[in-house]
Order: sequence, then C-alpha cells, then structure tokens
Amino acid sequence: MIPNQWYAILPSKSIDKNEIASVKRLNLDLALFRDSKGEICCVVDQCSHRGAELSIGKVKGDCISCPFHGLEFDKNGKCTFIPANGKASTEDISRYNIRHYPVKELNGIIYLWYGETEEADEKLPFFYDQIDESYSYSEFEDHWDSHYSRCIENQLDVVHVPIVHYNTIGRGNKTLINGPKILYEKGVLQTSANNETDMGQEPKSPDECVIKDTNLNFIYPNIWLNHISSKIKVLIYFAPVDDENTILYIRFYCKLSKIKAINSLIAFFGKFANKIIERQDKRVVITQKPKASAFRSEEKLLLGDGPIIMYRQIRHELINKDTK
Repeated sequence: MIPNQWYAILPSKSIDKNEIASVKRLNLDLALFRDSKGEICCVVDQCSHRGAELSIGKVKGDCISCPFHGLEFDKNGKCTFIPANGKASTEDISRYNIRHYPVKELNGIIYLWYGETEEADEKLPFFYDQIDESYSYSEFEDHWDSHYSRCIENQLDVVHVPIVHYNTIGRGNKTLINGPKILYEKGVLQTSANNETDMGQEPKSPDECVIKDTNLNFIYPNIWLNHISSKIKVLIYFAPVDDENTILYIRFYCKLSKIKAINSLIAFFGKFANKIIERQDKRVVITQKPKASAFRSEEKLLLGDGPIIMYRQIRHELINKDTK
C-alpha cells in the first residue's frame, strides 16, 4: 500500500447511526460507527482487555462498547469507562486505549487515512472539477480476488479493450494500438484509447496521439474516472481488503436531462451496463499472477502499456517517498 494517503474504502450509506460495521481494509480489521453527531469514527476491531471484536458491541453516545465486558472507547480510541471498576473509580485507564484511524466523508464516500496521523492532508482525493451535485448516480459493488493494483491497471489498459470487450465497448475489432498519449498533471494520470482497425499500417507513437473527449483519469491512491462525455461518467474506487482481495465500488453518473428524476432512472439502468463490462474484466484479471503488480517485474510489456508503466512508476515513487 502507498503510505500517507486517503483511501476511499466504503460508501457512507453502509454505516447507519447506532450501528457498527466490521470492515477489513488495507489488511486492517476495523470497526466503524457514528457518534451522537452522526460523524464517522473508526477504531481497531479488537478490545484491549480480552481481544473481543468491538464490532459486535454497541454504540453508546459517542463511544463504542465492547460486547464482552462493556469497556467503552471514544473515536480517538481512548478508553473512557470500565464497568467492572465502577463509576467512582479514579484509576488511570489509559493503558486500555486502542488504536484509532482518521476517517472523513465526501460525496457519499468514506475515506481512511493510511499512515502517520500528523501527516494527514485536509483535501480528500476526488474529481472535483468533473463531478458535482448536478449529477445523479447509481452504485454497486463487486468483490475481486485480486490485488487492488491489478484492478486499477485494468482500467488504464487500452490494449485489452477490443479483446476482452469484443462484443461491448470494444466492438469494431480495433486491435491496433496507437500511442496512447499519457499525461500526469496536478496529481491526475490521464490517457485515452486511440485504437484502430489493423489494415497493415504502422501504429502511431504517443506523441502523435491526443487525449480525446472520452478519456480515462486516475487519482492516487485508488479512484478512477471514465469521462465518457460531459454528461455521462463512470467512477470506481478500489477498496483494498488485503494483499489478494479488492472491493470495487462502481458508480454511473448522469445528467443527460434537466430533470433529476430522469437522470436517476438513466443512472439506474446504466448500472446494469456497467455490470456487464465489469464482469468481462473480472473474469480475466483475477487470474493474473502474481496477485500484485510491481514496478520491476518479469512481465514483457508493450508500447501500448504506457499508462500502466506510468501508474507503476508513480506508485513505486510514492511508496518509497518516505523511505529515502
């Protein structure tokens, strides 16, 4: 995982008030809940007393209560009360404190800061300049038995489109890969397909290609956007579960109509088109070995794999940024 990053991990709607969600993300067992103000909180899903899972406990005011012996912990992991000691106890119970993780919400997405707390940025990664409240969207999730790096690379891969999606978005047998052109500006990696039907011509170099109106965008560490048009977009955030599993949260954004209800209806049906395309990808990606990709590997990459090479290079630099 890339350290010191905000990872999109879960839809906001997954956690209701007075409920606790047991979630595994980034190899961490987490318990997420909402305090009395409805703000999201996240602590390690293990009581410091006897190791029970806090996620099967209860929310009490601003705290999460252990199901075994009732110890209570606030959003910062501070142990605030031990029933066995009694309300009159003056004992220092700080040794029972547990680890907490900074979490925030934006646009219906819960983000978790993976790294040193004091390094946490205020700004959460999102496509602020491309998506706003004028869009309606539908969302579904799918679990892939694959490392999140492989899942992301698949969405930056223009070479696979006419092969894997031969009867959907890759129709036309455009197997010749021109370029593609790749940009990395202001933290956004961008590319677009310039594929053609192979008539014996030489493929164009990346410099001869352009970024089309329909383009692919990626923000580290795990949010991708397919800019289909100014009115239709597909967004995916790839929530890392562990080193071999990822959950994809896929959104279809729409504002084709001036009427919100119509856009919502279109987005609802767009979800099913997304599923068809996504399942075509999944069938292949989960077979890749090794499970995780790497900047230095034994894979024999093509010129058309330029976006994947750049993704790996930047990811490698970010992972090693704080170790130099």
